[in-house]
Amino acid sequence: MTVPATRLNAGDTAPDFTLPDANGEELSLSSLLGKKAIVYFYPAASTPGCTKQACDFRDSLASLAAAGFQVVGISPDAPAKLATFTAQEELTFPLLADEDHAVAEAYGAWGEKKNYGRTYEGLIRSTIVIDEAGKVELAQYNVRATGHVAKLRRDLGVESE
Repeated sequence: MTVPATRLNAGDTAPDFTLPDANGEELSLSSLLGKKAIVYFYPAASTPGCTKQACDFRDSLASLAAAGFQVVGISPDAPAKLATFTAQEELTFPLLADEDHAVAEAYGAWGEKKNYGRTYEGLIRSTIVIDEAGKVELAQYNVRATGHVAKLRRDLGVESE
């Protein structure tokens, strides 16, 4: 087992990244600066919890955008799997492929997990809110798939639609 990555805290500079999206086109954190960004890490496209979370973000996108936020999802999935997931769920925000989980590690979203008494390394469902200048505004780890977007909206003071 590797040592778990250090988690980010409010005020930290968000690590820059460049990852391919569902279409294989690269997207960098630096290209998102100037607006607030919600970067969320999820374990696997097309699984029940991750689908629920992605659809909650999709359904809240208008209110988040109106409050100045853009949403980006990151998982260890390949771009082709992300393309299928995006099409099936009609997702309208970018999903990025972090196949070697280097970005998840940099954000503290990769580490030791326990499930049914088994310990293993994997993606820790996490959400990082980054301000216009690239600083972490809010970092939430071990979030639940269901209900997380509603809680995040409350934490950010974003009204529901």
